[in-house]
Amino acid sequence: MLKIKKISEVVGRKVYTDQGNFFGEIEEANLHNNKVDSWKIRLSSLAIKNFNGARGVIIPHNYVKSVGDVFIINQVAMPAQDEEVSEVLEEPL
Repeated sequence: MLKIKKISEVVGRKVYTDQGNFFGEIEEANLHNNKVDSWKIRLSSLAIKNFNGARGVIIPHNYVKSVGDVFIINQVAMPAQDEEVSEVLEEPL
């Protein structure tokens, strides 16, 4: 079991989805009543595309499945891609 004594110990750790996709890096923790409420994550370049160009997101702590050398979050945190948009992108110009 990993014991984290300081939040600063996890800043910069890589974040992956439970499907193995790189999501980003931890920027900071949001605390509420001295407990971690959510995590601010700087998105990877691939994840930025799924979030309409946003550079970061705040993920509630309940989406975090595991904290260790890396963070593992539920794939549910990723927005579902619109099928119509992906079909348009796949059509040749």
